[in-house]
Amino acid sequence: NGSGSAPQNVAHNLTVTPELMIVKYRDGATNWYVYHSALGNTKADYLDTDTVPNTSAVFWNNTSPTATQFTLGSFASGSGKYIAYLFATLAGISKVGSVVHSGTTNVDCGFSAGARFVLVKRTDSTGGWYVWDSVRGIVAGNDPYFFLNSTAAQVTNTDYIDPLASGFTLTSSFTAGTYIFLAIA
Repeated sequence: NGSGSAPQNVAHNLTVTPELMIVKYRDGATNWYVYHSALGNTKADYLDTDTVPNTSAVFWNNTSPTATQFTLGSFASGSGKYIAYLFATLAGISKVGSVVHSGTTNVDCGFSAGARFVLVKRTDSTGGWYVWDSVRGIVAGNDPYFFLNSTAAQVTNTDYIDPLASGFTLTSSFTAGTYIFLAIA
C-alpha cells in the first residue's frame, strides 16, 4: 500500500538484493516501472513501452535496493495499492544481467540445460521487450517471440535467439546494441 508520501521504503522477503524490479500502481492507469541493476538507481524503463530508459529521482529516489527493502520515489507517492515483482540471479536457476550484442553473442547464464524463458530489452536505443520461451521454442532456427509492450500477435519467422547449454545465444540477425535481460533455466 502506498503511504501517500515519498520516498517510501518497502520491505521485501527476497532475502537477496533485487536486480530487476517491476512495479505498478494498481488503483489507476500508470506505467509499469522497471528497475534493473545494470541501469542503476537513477534510471527506470517502462515495461509497457519501447522507449529508452529515463533518468530521474522520481523512480527509486536514487536509492539502490537492499536484501531487505527497496525505495520508491515520488512516482509512487499516492496512497493506494501497488504490486511489485522482484528478481535476482540464483545460480543454475535464474540470471539477471546485461549484454552488449554484435554479431553472434553467447550469453552464459551458468545453466546446465539452457534457458527456458528469456526477456530482453534494448537500453541504448528504443526497442521492445522481447519474450522467448521453450514452450513456443528456443531452437536453432526460427523462434516465436512476442513483445510485452505490444498487443500484436507473436512473430514466428525470425531467428534472433538460439539455444546454448549454459544460457542462450543472440544471433547475428538480432539488432546490435546494449540489452538488459532476465533468463530462467
